[in-house]
Amino acid sequence: MKKWLTGGFLLIVAVLGFIFIPIMYDYFMNRSYGSEAVEADVEGPWETAVFAGGCFWCMEPPFEKIEGVDKAVSGYTGGPEENPSYEDVASGATGHVEAVQVTFDPELVGYEELLEIYWRQIDPTDDEGQFVDRGYQYSPHIFVQDDEQREAAEASKNDLETSGRFSDPIVMDIRELDTFYVAEDYHQDFYKENPVRYEFYRSNSGRDEFIDEHWGEEAEYETAGSSNLPFWRQYEPETEEELRERLTNLQYEVTQEDATEPAYQNAYWDNTDDGIYVDIVSGEPLFRSADQYDSGTGWPSFTKPIAEEFIETRADWSMLIKRTEVRSTYADSHLGHVFEDGPEPDGLRYCMNSAAMKFIPLEDMEAEGYGDYIEIVEQ
Repeated sequence: MKKWLTGGFLLIVAVLGFIFIPIMYDYFMNRSYGSEAVEADVEGPWETAVFAGGCFWCMEPPFEKIEGVDKAVSGYTGGPEENPSYEDVASGATGHVEAVQVTFDPELVGYEELLEIYWRQIDPTDDEGQFVDRGYQYSPHIFVQDDEQREAAEASKNDLETSGRFSDPIVMDIRELDTFYVAEDYHQDFYKENPVRYEFYRSNSGRDEFIDEHWGEEAEYETAGSSNLPFWRQYEPETEEELRERLTNLQYEVTQEDATEPAYQNAYWDNTDDGIYVDIVSGEPLFRSADQYDSGTGWPSFTKPIAEEFIETRADWSMLIKRTEVRSTYADSHLGHVFEDGPEPDGLRYCMNSAAMKFIPLEDMEAEGYGDYIEIVEQ
């Protein structure tokens, strides 16, 4: 009897630990200490657009799934107070609104197309909040950064007004972007990091019902895309047999089974040549040599990816402490982990497995299909 009681007690402790350790970690590690201002300083082909449409948790997914969008970052803008925290903005006292900054490749998706996606996420007839979230801090706005964006936004708004889709007046406004403050880490990619909580909130917010009522079958806007997509954007998942045939055992174990190769006994930990690293499975660009540094760990380490579009991050509790796993977007290859002990300015260390990557030297990039990235390698 005592053994049964002891076993039952240990089982309960284990279950409670599994549930509450991540919660306690988030409580103590994700405290809000304010936001940080960010400038639209993008390299390569990228441009940015800023949209406010109520809760920023719900505004990230529609943009991030679009071909040609690198990322949608949650943040605050529109108010005079510097570095506001979530609590400050949520109180309605700062004059800021929740918004997302969308980084996109205009050759793959145009600003006008982003506007079409934006209209399908909001209630443009409500300037006192959005759906279940009430208050100015949740009101809809388009924040423009130049005359070209303003002209496009005003033309798009006029098209919507004259379409007759809404019986009430379109009251959301178009404003000049001032400073965009990146929200706290725990708000970023909330729909990925906390899918259950996100789905519960969204399903009870009234947003989807409104979209269905007013857009119906047109709710999913199809972008024109590009007639000449790079091969990695067209990657189709392969079977285990196909992957094993063209990958080495180590490459398969790392990318498909989340293994870790030995430190200092891998191809690229001390590579100093100019070029880019691509996914060994799909070929999608991942990192450039200019961002590689010697971390003293024995694995190739980088301060940032070429573009966040090509990587996905997720919580990894496999060692009973929270780590952040890094995977490729198109092939879903396990690449490694990202840690917060890297050099300035971002303090990140992307610790990757050489076996998950292929290095393309600068002189071979054009022939290998990576000519668009030569400029950022030569900088």
